[in-house]
Amino acid sequence: MYSGQSLRKTAQSPSPQLMSCVEFVHGDKPLLSRNPLFSRTPNLRDGDETSMRNSLRNYFLDTFTTYESLFECLANEQAFYTKPITLRHPLIFYYGHTATFFVNKLLLTRMISERLNHRFESMFAVGVDEMSWDDLNDANYQWPTPAEVKSYRDQVRAMVLDLIDNAPLQLPVDWNNPWWAIIMGIEHERIHLETSSVLIRQHKLEFVKSSPDWKPNRISGVAPENTLVNVSAGQVRLAKDKTDAFYGWDNEYGTHTADVPAFEAAKFLVSNQEFLQFVEAGGYLNSHNWEEEGKGWLAYTKAQYPTFWVKKTNGWYLRLMTEEVPMPWDWPVEVNYHEAKAFCNWKKSETGLAVRLPTEDEWYRLYDAAGLQDVSGNAADANIHLDHGASSCPVNYFAHGDFFDVVGNVWQWTETPIYPFDGFEVHAIYDDFTTPTFDERHNLIKGGSWISCGNESLRSSRYAFRRHFFQHAGFRYVVSGEIKPVPNSYYETDKLVSEYAEFHYGDEYFGVPNFSKALVDLAVTQLIDKPKRKALDLGCATGRASFELAKHFDRVTGVDFSARFINVGVQLAAGEILRYTLAHEGELVSYKSRSLAELGLTEVKDKVEFSQGDACNLKSVFTDYDFILAANLIDRLYNPAKFLSSIHERLQVGGILMLTSPYTWLAEHTPREDWIGGFKKDGESFTTLDGLHFHLGKHFRLINGPQEVPFVIRETKRKFQHTLSEVTMWERIR
Repeated sequence: MYSGQSLRKTAQSPSPQLMSCVEFVHGDKPLLSRNPLFSRTPNLRDGDETSMRNSLRNYFLDTFTTYESLFECLANEQAFYTKPITLRHPLIFYYGHTATFFVNKLLLTRMISERLNHRFESMFAVGVDEMSWDDLNDANYQWPTPAEVKSYRDQVRAMVLDLIDNAPLQLPVDWNNPWWAIIMGIEHERIHLETSSVLIRQHKLEFVKSSPDWKPNRISGVAPENTLVNVSAGQVRLAKDKTDAFYGWDNEYGTHTADVPAFEAAKFLVSNQEFLQFVEAGGYLNSHNWEEEGKGWLAYTKAQYPTFWVKKTNGWYLRLMTEEVPMPWDWPVEVNYHEAKAFCNWKKSETGLAVRLPTEDEWYRLYDAAGLQDVSGNAADANIHLDHGASSCPVNYFAHGDFFDVVGNVWQWTETPIYPFDGFEVHAIYDDFTTPTFDERHNLIKGGSWISCGNESLRSSRYAFRRHFFQHAGFRYVVSGEIKPVPNSYYETDKLVSEYAEFHYGDEYFGVPNFSKALVDLAVTQLIDKPKRKALDLGCATGRASFELAKHFDRVTGVDFSARFINVGVQLAAGEILRYTLAHEGELVSYKSRSLAELGLTEVKDKVEFSQGDACNLKSVFTDYDFILAANLIDRLYNPAKFLSSIHERLQVGGILMLTSPYTWLAEHTPREDWIGGFKKDGESFTTLDGLHFHLGKHFRLINGPQEVPFVIRETKRKFQHTLSEVTMWERIR
């Protein structure tokens, strides 16, 4: 058995072909190993232009093809449309989602200028993590056939390959390079290898079938007795910046150091056999070992044992991706955070020891003490990166120093809610990858599973899930003292979001009334004799106007491109208090809080819903409105003409469209050739108002304005933006 200290081996060229399974002899034990190996995340600062193109081509093809092969585990077309669990979309969504991601991100970097399929790129764009703006209502979707999605994926494949082969390439490929979108798309699809495989595993057996490309391990024996091993005190340091050679998600960047006191950790991950003791002791029947949130989950689900365990008359079985097998008791148990936490509380009461889950810092200390390095090259000495089959394996198979499975086999739950490192910033083309999870409800999982690959397999990776969610995740327990609190992420610290929270819900400055409220008050003067059933707040940002409109309309929908902004409105609509920081000077900040009650908006919160969407490519469900507000939106759209020429389709005849904008046209938001005004035409000034008449004239008539409404945005204690927004109101006439 492996007893060395490294997971890194000699480099091997990746192959774009599907990986076949062969028998791999590891010591005296047979393992499944894929040959050739699934390609590793590339070094983005290694090699010349030709080698970089070749590396990315192989990495893309390997990923794209392997992801498609996963869906060959579905037994019939109905399997694409039946939800494995209610909290997620059906699998047809995920089949299309990863392909549309490439298109949507490449558009934002302007590596491409046109969509391939407007309908698909709206339908498959958003909705993967049980957030309040996820549209999980099947009535809002007319799903295409798998064959239609496969045809679309073929188009995306050809488009991305053409870019990799022919688009201008300037090295290095880093955070600020438009080619970052290509790496982002590939790594995003690798994440969905994991999440989609979990959904397939949660499907009924009648909807799945075995596949030669996804063979599980067949190794099982006697579960080892778990013991505690000392881990010496040490310092953990993380420091990733934009010069790093490997792709990273936004939450990985920045700096973090921590002094970790000595602790004891379980030698093995908790096995099915060890967890059985908790089940047989009535662990699921007695709620006293469960935390409050866990008690709620337990009462709702009425679970009596882990979700992938199957109890039959002839004994216990384990559900794998496409089959049920007699329980491999020496494999790691797979549970959510609540179950892992309850086990630790039970173990603590049974032993009298301070048993709990590790923190993120303790996991890093364990990793460093084992002397591990990132996976690369030949088959890893860990059950990770699809190197050893499509399932877990015994917990005593891969030794890492004094421990086993420090990485690989299953993800390991930690006590740590995800939080931003010092220096954190969002990426411009994916501003809501992590920020919606800074809510104290998403706990970090570490170490990766048998299917974790690419970025997921790196030491620096940081992924977090809702505590009641299932991944290929289990846990290791530690014995240690109290947990040092992580930096508080409960207060919104994102500078732009905080500024907009204050702009919408905070104080008024220099005698200028709240802009959102002023706009709605102005709109109401034109709506006296109009129907007030449905209103759409398009580009709603943090949502104040949506709540103000709900005073007058039966239903209001707030739509914004940024989930970071939407999360503020969702939080308030849920009755929570909004807390955010305001910059004073330098590193000094103040803390503020607001609630709907303070603003007299509590009574209308149930009339408002928020959704993430692209104003230039809205889902078909957003229609039949009596009033649409697009505040300070048109000069931030990548194609304002398209928006203006189609917005009548969303509005009832006789309905009102209210547009406001300071007309601050910038090429970073809207390509110069797509501005609708603010330039010379035929030697004369052509204003945005001229452009509005040109694009709206066929379906609308101007009924009010233009007039100027001021607004003030606070940046720091002594710096403010004072702006005038031109307001026009248009009635749809045909």
